[in-house]
Amino acid sequence: MKRLRKALVPAGGFGTRMLPATKAVPKELLPIVDKPLIQFIVEELVESGFEELVLVTGRQKGSIEDHFDSMPELEDLLAAKGKTDLLRTMQALSKMIRIVSVRQPYPLGLGHAVLCAKSILKDEPFAVLLPDDLIVSKKPCIGQLADVFNEFGRPVIAVLRVPDDDVMHYGIIRPRTVREGLHEVIDMIEKPPREQAYSNLAIIGRYVLPPDIFSALEETTPGAGGEIQLTDAIKRMLGRGSVLGLEYEGRRFDAGNKPGFVKANIYLGLRHPEVREELLSFIQTLDLASDLA
Repeated sequence: MKRLRKALVPAGGFGTRMLPATKAVPKELLPIVDKPLIQFIVEELVESGFEELVLVTGRQKGSIEDHFDSMPELEDLLAAKGKTDLLRTMQALSKMIRIVSVRQPYPLGLGHAVLCAKSILKDEPFAVLLPDDLIVSKKPCIGQLADVFNEFGRPVIAVLRVPDDDVMHYGIIRPRTVREGLHEVIDMIEKPPREQAYSNLAIIGRYVLPPDIFSALEETTPGAGGEIQLTDAIKRMLGRGSVLGLEYEGRRFDAGNKPGFVKANIYLGLRHPEVREELLSFIQTLDLASDLA
């Protein structure tokens, strides 16, 4: 089994759930306090030992790569002003991870985005991380999945227990428990009505996949909206070998929608040394009954 060292991040979508903010700014660059969403993903990969990121982008997404590039003019300015801490932070961005970019010419689904990177990923296992899913944890979420992959040599997807009333918003697995928090995926269903859900274990945007996923994707026909879904291809793999679902440890925010984005900013703002005290003081002054009247 080849070593897990590459990851893919799809970043070709329009970010319609966050319009109008995403009309000119990629959703991946929207800030959580002072750090864009995509940087949280890259830090998660670096902390988990990954070496290369395949960024699947679309039109007007070049600024994502620019964020991780060097900027000598800014570095010179920071040096001249004696802002050494900020200077080190900026210089570190370009050294975090090797980034390879590939275009997704049309937004035809997550499965299609993965297929666009086939010639780069080739015959290696790889991780997929959705930048909308911000997961705060002691051990990076993708590192937790990588540990399971290294132990069992099987595909692993992240799962989260959600309220029964929310199952219709997620892909849901039918589990067979291997041990506490780890399940074999027997079947999966996309956004089922509550009464048709196999469980309340929802698929979250972290995956570790073998290269066999490419043949499964090529056999997968487009579904609703003409999109090729990654979950449909993973479901095809259930008959070829075991797929595991890991209940990861951590707090997840759906930062691709407005409520989740605001919650993430509040939560991480209260953990940020420069922001915490002022934000906490402000929250304590709020009188929601009158402020919202």
